[in-house]
Amino acid sequence: MMKRNLKILLLPAMMVTALTLSACNNISSASGTEFKHVTTDDVVDTDNSSNDITEQSISAEEQMIDNLTRHHWTLVAANDDKRQPLLPLTDIKDQVTLTFSQYQGQNAVSYTVGCNMVNAAYQLQGNTLLIENSMSTKMSCDDLNVAEDTLNQLMQGESLLSFVEGISPMLTQTTNDAVLEWRGKLTAQAKYNSRGETIFWAVSAETKPCINNNTQTCLQVKPITYDDQGIKINEGNWTEFSGSIDGYQHDSKHDEVLRLQRYQLDASSADKGSKAEKYAYVLDTVIESSLID
Repeated sequence: MMKRNLKILLLPAMMVTALTLSACNNISSASGTEFKHVTTDDVVDTDNSSNDITEQSISAEEQMIDNLTRHHWTLVAANDDKRQPLLPLTDIKDQVTLTFSQYQGQNAVSYTVGCNMVNAAYQLQGNTLLIENSMSTKMSCDDLNVAEDTLNQLMQGESLLSFVEGISPMLTQTTNDAVLEWRGKLTAQAKYNSRGETIFWAVSAETKPCINNNTQTCLQVKPITYDDQGIKINEGNWTEFSGSIDGYQHDSKHDEVLRLQRYQLDASSADKGSKAEKYAYVLDTVIESSLID
């Protein structure tokens, strides 16, 4: 088989991060106000009963922040103040996402309708969310422009949050103009209770019968190593992989290079005789794709 038409070439994680930070330098703030991050050091109260209330309030906020950051959120409903659907968002709700995280010790939020990614710092006081000073990439989104403007207007300023636990946790966000409902899915780090290790695998377009079970097919993969400048410095040998990669769908027409997060599974759930069950693999992105004849 011959390779042709190299279609996609993205940079590894360290290069993408550098480019993202560079792009943000050219992005203007959506608000002229200065964002102040409130910490417990800002609260001074000598009354013991007040301290008890403050501690309970902080504890509730910390629990809410933990609930927010442990999940990726996808929009399930958006209604205006008259309970009518906001069609620019509901028509594409499956691709409208919300993520909470921490960046350099500050609470951060990101959201998108599937085009530009908007990033901002946030404060949480009780169940009141305050988002200010958002930054965004500046791609033209064509048919998504209206949806993006709508979401950005709703996310700015104050809104009230309500979290409901369950198999599919729900987050209700109430603004002055609308009610947004989000469904949560555990992040990989929360799901596997560990920090992921970034690795790179080449995946062949061709699959082969598994050695231990020739009634099934296995991916053919090999590890790749990059240096700090994103230059490929080593490739391993091809081997079969009988496990699964969360978020990845095999493409039988392209050889691909994947950036993955690998998570160590608990000893109680890992089969020592099976490499596939010692780790969980989650797709970050496809960084290279080559068409195969």
